[in-house]
Amino acid sequence: MKFGGSSVADADKIRNVAGRIASAAESGDRVVAVVSARGKTTDGLVQLANEISERPNPREMDMLLSTGERISCALMAMALHDLGHQAVSFTGSQAGIFTDSAHTKARIVEIRADRIKDALAGGNIALVAGFQGMSLDDKNVTTLGRGGSDTTAVALAAAIGADVCEIYTDVTGVFTADPRIVTDAVLLPRISHEEMLEMAAMGSRILALRSVEFARNYDVPLHVRSSFVTDEGTWITKETPDMEQAIVSGIAHKSDEAKITITGVQDQPGVAAAIFTALADALINVDTIIQNMGSDGRADLSFTLPLDELGRALETLEAVKDALGFASLTADDQIGKVTLVGAGMKSNPGIAAKMFRVLAEKDINILMIDTSTIRITVVINRRDVERAVRSLHDAFDLESEAARRAHV
Repeated sequence: MKFGGSSVADADKIRNVAGRIASAAESGDRVVAVVSARGKTTDGLVQLANEISERPNPREMDMLLSTGERISCALMAMALHDLGHQAVSFTGSQAGIFTDSAHTKARIVEIRADRIKDALAGGNIALVAGFQGMSLDDKNVTTLGRGGSDTTAVALAAAIGADVCEIYTDVTGVFTADPRIVTDAVLLPRISHEEMLEMAAMGSRILALRSVEFARNYDVPLHVRSSFVTDEGTWITKETPDMEQAIVSGIAHKSDEAKITITGVQDQPGVAAAIFTALADALINVDTIIQNMGSDGRADLSFTLPLDELGRALETLEAVKDALGFASLTADDQIGKVTLVGAGMKSNPGIAAKMFRVLAEKDINILMIDTSTIRITVVINRRDVERAVRSLHDAFDLESEAARRAHV
């Protein structure tokens, strides 16, 4: 069971979550609960660090940020004790979560869950501080980056062979689109790991991308549900032969994207590799790459990236401009992405054509297109994103589609 920051934001909410955990234990389940920092605790710690230092040391930043989850974990154990349950709290390192040495964005490399298993065997509820671990090489405290508590929970579920990993949040599950934009968006009763992976990568903020990758790789069933009501949420599982495949399951979107175009790139082997190696070395995430055929041995190269990484990307590319010999850089900080996701796209032609036709009818210009076997993504102007999401949700009748799947 994993509970996010909004679920443990104050004393009443911590007691509510403790009640949910206790109920699961009383039903006969052995429970491991992962908790996030309370409410805006992490944001407050980041602000405090920036008040002290213009460039906080990454190692010390991890020492600081890891405290938020530890506070939640200890408080939850106290609440469970008051309910008459044995509970023991663990930091990430005590739980046996080992990572690489990339401070503030570490990746889990190994889990030695002996202490968790021993706690469960002794009749305890095990509470684990999310978002953190310990570097395998130098034994420093590390944090896992955005969505790290989701990743902690799913990785632990895989390590101990849990029957299910329940992700509790302030929404009731995964919807066909963002309900804040599409008022008739509906809850998806179930979705495959692959579909959820695409939705998470393309802007759905319900689950962290790395947690879904863990779930898919280790076949961990996920159940996304509300901390505040007992209703069923969305089940995310490995695709099975009897699982109904919707042509389009949902729509994801991003409004915080940017696009860089590099003109006059030498059209020869190794140049693109050098460009993207420089960006990778600067830890800049790049997506949706298109190279246009040029003339006179030159080409143009365009790609998208998160808006908050645009400045660093431009600085990185300017630094290698002379060495790589391209002509110029241009940037567009006013773009967004809209994505259709559905496992049924594999066997249903014409989805792209319908999507493009709907956008054309709404006079929405497509700047770039990217696809996978179960996804179609368009890059458009940011001002058109919400209108595009609503139009596509109506055109593909996702409200009715989700209702049909609920009864299969």
